[in-house]
Amino acid sequence: MKRWVNIAIAIVFVMSLLIGCTSKDSSSEASKDGKTTITFFYRWPNEPYKSYFKSVIEEYEKENKNIKIEEVTALNDDYKQKANVILGSKNPPDVFFSWAGEYGQKFIRDGVALDLTKYYEDDTEWSSQLIESQVEFFKQNDKVYGVPLFTDSKVFVYNKEVFDKLGLKAPTTWSEFITVLDTIKKSGTTPLLLGNKAPWAAAHYVTALNQRMVPKAVLDKDHSYNQAAFTDPGYVQALEKLNELRPYMNENPNASAHDETRNLFLGGKAAVIFMETLELTFLKDASFKWDSFKVPTIEGAKGDQEGLIGAPEGFMVHSKSKHPDEAVKFLKFMMNKANGERLIKETGLASVVKGAVNSNSATEAEVKAMDMIIDSGNMAIWTDSALDTRIFKPYGDGVQALLGGTMTPEEVMKAVQDAAKQVKK
Repeated sequence: MKRWVNIAIAIVFVMSLLIGCTSKDSSSEASKDGKTTITFFYRWPNEPYKSYFKSVIEEYEKENKNIKIEEVTALNDDYKQKANVILGSKNPPDVFFSWAGEYGQKFIRDGVALDLTKYYEDDTEWSSQLIESQVEFFKQNDKVYGVPLFTDSKVFVYNKEVFDKLGLKAPTTWSEFITVLDTIKKSGTTPLLLGNKAPWAAAHYVTALNQRMVPKAVLDKDHSYNQAAFTDPGYVQALEKLNELRPYMNENPNASAHDETRNLFLGGKAAVIFMETLELTFLKDASFKWDSFKVPTIEGAKGDQEGLIGAPEGFMVHSKSKHPDEAVKFLKFMMNKANGERLIKETGLASVVKGAVNSNSATEAEVKAMDMIIDSGNMAIWTDSALDTRIFKPYGDGVQALLGGTMTPEEVMKAVQDAAKQVKK
């Protein structure tokens, strides 16, 4: 084992050297041909996103002959690992992707992200086109440190044919939801699908249930860096609500990945699934009619009963960038309305540019989802993004154990509380 650990460390070290050399070589070439090189580090090396970003870069370079955009990409968890290396290197990327929440906030606290407030204030013609509620996710102490690219929420999507056959309507309250699931189960159809092989999937359930069960002021404090306590009884009650759903889910949710269960739903193998709004594009392949409903209100609960869960994702400029003006100019180009319309049309990602998600660029369902996000008074960020990783690890692991029947809600929250105490030290 030790041998493999040493090999892994060596690989990371070599990678950092290679990346550093690449950056230096690029700067050298840039000086020779008179072009300024902007390094763009993002998390979509896969299609259809890869083609979209390449085309945007090509268009930008055509309009800006003196700029060259150099891409560095990695997918999701690999991105996080790679970011740990290159964002702290001597030659960091000028522009880099960031999730909202604690992941991005730590870059702000550590001085990695550049304060972009003056760019927002100096060009209100551009900044006023961005949905304000989504820009808020990239603020700290009233200063802006990022530019959101797209936004995303989550809804329950259901098979209308199953519902119609059983005479069911979309539930609006928790008690109605349980009755609907019970009726579907008795009919012989799997009521609800969850693929929690990666713990973020069930964490989205937890996010929604915490929002409904815990007072917003308490939730906001527990999501704040170095202030988390998680002692409110609503957290245990939220997990008890998740336990109420367990009998209606597929067998062993922890053994399946989310995309696997999504494919089962598309194949008509279940009645309901919890899906991100950016996934609605996959429903074009569904062989049945479908619709969606928000997380039901929970009678008597003390949390927000109308809010949504979700968050935008976007980009930051590195504080050590030698070309911050050019980097921001590139982001402004990427976040114009024309590219926003292309973003939703070609990738299914809902641009935060006002009016970009419209009847010409998106499906009726995608427009409906964006309107829902814009109209929402409160959007609770995903638990896995909101929390320090030292707190989310026992939370995510605990929820997996809860779904597996080896931990109780009280035991899960005790582990989370203990982790929160350690983070405060």
